[in-house]
Amino acid sequence: MDTPDVGIPRRLAERLSMAEQYAYLRERVVRRRTLVTAGAVAGGLLTGCGTGSRHAPATAGSRASGAAARPFGRHLAFGADPRTQMRIAWQVPSAVRRPYVRLGLRPDGLGPRVAAEIRPLRTPGVAGVRPALEQYYVHAAVDGLTPGTTYYYGVGHDGWEPTASAHCAALASFRTAPAHPERFVFTAFGDQGVGRAAHAGDDLMLRQEPAFHLHAGDLCYADVNGTGRRSDGYDPAFWDLFLKQNEPVARSVPWMVTTGNHDMEAWYSPDGYGGQLARFSLPDNGFDPHGTPGAYAFTYGNAAFVALDANDVSYEIPANLGHSGGRQTAWLDRTLGALRAARGIDFVVVFFHHCAYSTSQHASDGGVRARWLPLFAKHRVDLVINGHNHVYERTDAVRGGRVGRAVPVGGSTDPARDGTVYVTAGGGGRDLYAFPPGVRDSYEGHVTRHEPVGTFAWTKDRDRAPETVEWSRVRYTGFSLLSVEVRAGAAPRLAVSALAHDGRRIDHFEVRRGG
Repeated sequence: MDTPDVGIPRRLAERLSMAEQYAYLRERVVRRRTLVTAGAVAGGLLTGCGTGSRHAPATAGSRASGAAARPFGRHLAFGADPRTQMRIAWQVPSAVRRPYVRLGLRPDGLGPRVAAEIRPLRTPGVAGVRPALEQYYVHAAVDGLTPGTTYYYGVGHDGWEPTASAHCAALASFRTAPAHPERFVFTAFGDQGVGRAAHAGDDLMLRQEPAFHLHAGDLCYADVNGTGRRSDGYDPAFWDLFLKQNEPVARSVPWMVTTGNHDMEAWYSPDGYGGQLARFSLPDNGFDPHGTPGAYAFTYGNAAFVALDANDVSYEIPANLGHSGGRQTAWLDRTLGALRAARGIDFVVVFFHHCAYSTSQHASDGGVRARWLPLFAKHRVDLVINGHNHVYERTDAVRGGRVGRAVPVGGSTDPARDGTVYVTAGGGGRDLYAFPPGVRDSYEGHVTRHEPVGTFAWTKDRDRAPETVEWSRVRYTGFSLLSVEVRAGAAPRLAVSALAHDGRRIDHFEVRRGG
């Protein structure tokens, strides 16, 4: 885009960090305007917003009739304890009074109102490009739930009662995590966007009946360039479409999301995450829960899950490189150590956006490898799930950068002995990428001869360091979804399957402990 579209000259934008660009933009473009933004509130910049709340209530003058403000875009996430905590979020088209959620064990027996908070988000207009836009996200934290229980819920506000006969069809339900599940399924992908393929992925996901879904970043693509620069094209209205698209799934299946490069939106906060803080409520046990929404952990049954913000370590796209000052990596080391030592946890799954091992368009990120792979080896992580490359690709078990054990389609591996399997699940719906010239797809039902692949890894100087690798075992150029069955008991295992959008299985393997 040209300079007048964004307010920062391209050459200057390329030299500035995300925080420096944000400061420049606030000073030059939105000077003297009063903005109530998620980033500003999360940073404690607003006053008079109510004790204990990080987000300002909407002003009375901006409130429209509550009866006309139909809630939409409901999406769930677990709190830190999926057995007893649920975070319910939704959007309203205008500011409303006293939003709330009601829930109960029967759809005709909802309990009293649980107060919710409004997180207003204002995107300034850019002359000739887009008008200013105000969006209103609403969040309710529900704690003290009973494990393994189905709850029905409805969301509302003054003028909109979810139990009114005209609104009863909008009630939804969710199920808390059982105390000790013997079996459960979760799904995962990254790089979804909005469109026909993204919608097809949601339909396929529902058929798996997952307990929850992992989204490995690049959620909506409101920021179409994903470089972390102010020259990126940006349309915040895409978030309305994204949340409407996913509501049929996300209103009942918790979506546990993390941040990709397209999720850095610089209009709201120095690190670009103010928009994410407005839209999503996630477990608050990460290294910076009120500022970096993509890093947290939770446990479901005998498996633990760790989300990371890979923008913090990416050599390829350095807009937020080092923004945590090493705190995230230190937190990761402590968290993995505690999870490995915890009783009852058989498996540790880590998910984040940028790829540790891939041969497609973005290839592998040397920053991820340098900062986090030693910790994955130290703590014997069982499975790593990435996005970023819009394909499906799966490695053998990797130890020390080399193949520790070949894991063909239908194979099995023990991470303590063999190393970690890395899955790129970037076929969530956005336009697909390709593999290097001459490199063929190889997947279940279409296995080709296993050969070395010429690819590269990004260096700290943003150079592409060539490498020839043996670890690329399964490759599929198509939209896909990861479905993982987790089993406890005497022989715990992760049964991992990759499914094309037409339901065909394109890969499967098992991760076992002690076998």
